Amino acid sequence: MRTVPSPPDSLTTSAGDPQPSVTATVPLGTPPAWAVLERRLFDTLDEAWRVFAARYCGPDGRLVYHGPAADRDGADDFYEAFFNWPTLYQLGGADDLLDAAKHHWEGVTAQLTELGYLVDEFERGYDWFHQGESLLLFYGICAADPRDHRFRERARRFADLYLPGSANYDAEHDIIRAPHNGAGGPRYGLQWEWASYHTDLVSMRPFGLPLRDLPGITRWEDLADPCNAARMGAAMNERIGRGDVAVNLAATSLAVNAWLYDGDERYRDWALRYIGAWQRRAEANGGVLPDNVGPSGVVGELHGGRWYGGNYGWQWPHGIYSVGAAAAIAAVNAHLLTGDDAALAIGRDPLETVYGRAVQAGVTATDMSISDRWLAELGDEAGKPTMLVPNRHDDQGWFDFQPPQLGLPVWLWHASQSGGDADRLDRLRAGSGYDWTVVRPFRNKEEAGHEAPWLEFLRGTNPGFPEAMLSAALGQVQRRMALIDADTADLSTIHVHHWQRLNPVVTEALLQLATGTPQVLYNGGLLPTRLAYYDADRRRPGLPPDVAALVDSVRPGATGVELVNLGVARTRRVVVQAGAFGEHRIDRAVVTRSGGDYPGDPRSYTSPPITEAGQEVAVDGPRLLVELPPGRRIRLDLHTTARVRTPSHQHY
Repeated sequence: MRTVPSPPDSLTTSAGDPQPSVTATVPLGTPPAWAVLERRLFDTLDEAWRVFAARYCGPDGRLVYHGPAADRDGADDFYEAFFNWPTLYQLGGADDLLDAAKHHWEGVTAQLTELGYLVDEFERGYDWFHQGESLLLFYGICAADPRDHRFRERARRFADLYLPGSANYDAEHDIIRAPHNGAGGPRYGLQWEWASYHTDLVSMRPFGLPLRDLPGITRWEDLADPCNAARMGAAMNERIGRGDVAVNLAATSLAVNAWLYDGDERYRDWALRYIGAWQRRAEANGGVLPDNVGPSGVVGELHGGRWYGGNYGWQWPHGIYSVGAAAAIAAVNAHLLTGDDAALAIGRDPLETVYGRAVQAGVTATDMSISDRWLAELGDEAGKPTMLVPNRHDDQGWFDFQPPQLGLPVWLWHASQSGGDADRLDRLRAGSGYDWTVVRPFRNKEEAGHEAPWLEFLRGTNPGFPEAMLSAALGQVQRRMALIDADTADLSTIHVHHWQRLNPVVTEALLQLATGTPQVLYNGGLLPTRLAYYDADRRRPGLPPDVAALVDSVRPGATGVELVNLGVARTRRVVVQAGAFGEHRIDRAVVTRSGGDYPGDPRSYTSPPITEAGQEVAVDGPRLLVELPPGRRIRLDLHTTARVRTPSHQHY
């Protein structure tokens, strides 16, 4: 081990101590296919996002759109077209990608302000199932460049909208006052498009009746009667459009994002207070997280005492897909704030609620509200009996059985590394009737769904996963680029989902392989990656050019990663950090060293055998500087202690 020279050239930890450093000495030999594919993916993405921006964006960064604006729905779709661009930058994307992401955020924000969706740069008032989606771009920018004072000020201003004393928060009852909320305070009711909830709303038909207790309305077909449609719309506006709902838990990401800048305890205290209030309601409800709280702070107040029935709740439209996602987001946030595994209970309980009621059946033989995603994820195995869990609950009990959405339990395991969270994944694996090692070439809205083959890779039973996953990612970029090339849509009539369906940036594979992290929770999650990287020479986040990384082992207190420099002329220096927010300590690292005499005698037709041995290096800090000469590789087995430091947005 050696120490980096003294200032002005030194690289220091956040505490100001010189960073320990190691140098890769093992010859690369034949470049591993995964490393070549990973660097190819970076290069392809760098071309792809530029094509997308040139095709669909105006000079000020806004999306070129001439269609109508809905009453409340739609703002999220504009931001979602760029949701993972800052993440790609943090992983090692182009130097100008961060500025591009900011440019498009600014342009879209101005565009949405003109369309009436925003007040002072924030959503006027809408549900947090959608607001969470729209904020992924913002959170990514904040994490990628915490030095930008404009986004820091915005982060605090947006979070202040929900603190005690704000219009949105009722501190007496610990509730957010309405399902639709934002810069305009509580926005009671729902969008005017649903004032008459009728059968022409064909996209909502798979989810059934929003309210199941209105006299004379027992089937979807009953909404064909204009009087029934008007009654349903009025009841929805009064009952679903008031009080607090569980999906509002995603608003805690606003507070945690602001807290990560400077540790302001006001944001920490509010997030934990709000999450704690919902957890107490779950405990009082037999361990089942309710989805609604009335204006007086009483569960079921607007739904005849029912703990189900709230907006984006257990009954309608999505159940665990929306309630579980918000709960998992809150759980990860609470864990970031406290470092306490017990804080994950808010996310664990909804999963156990539905897993305990699982059945075995095939997707193709089961009536479910969302089937297209599972047909893509399971492919030719969709007909095999597999574990299905109830997504929803109404007066008749649990229904809408679908395969478990793996991203939710994977994030809980990612946060805690505890045996209980690992056992939960093992139970899901044992109950699955499909092959967890297969990588299928699909891309859903969340750009997730490949958790099973990744977990099998980390278990050591799916060695071909890196190449298969990177190849699938490259194929998806190629498809998106072909769709862009063939796009002749009329910009005055396109659906607002148009651009997100064509966004060619993919990050799931890079997050899994380079950082050991699942894809972000799409409805408003932050991104505490297992490992983070910095280019020590360009002093920016991400892997340097030519460098590829592969996390091949994740276990409690240790992470294994291989770093490769595919270049032939330049030494690269990369800083490896434990935890995206610098919260973990690398105690020591076992690193590979070359023991041979490579490259050998030039008169020989082949190089001598490459040998390597392990050497232990003391680190005792959050970061380790790795020098990678051209054509060299190194494997680091990082032994870590979790949550030694208070998490914060990191810069370099």
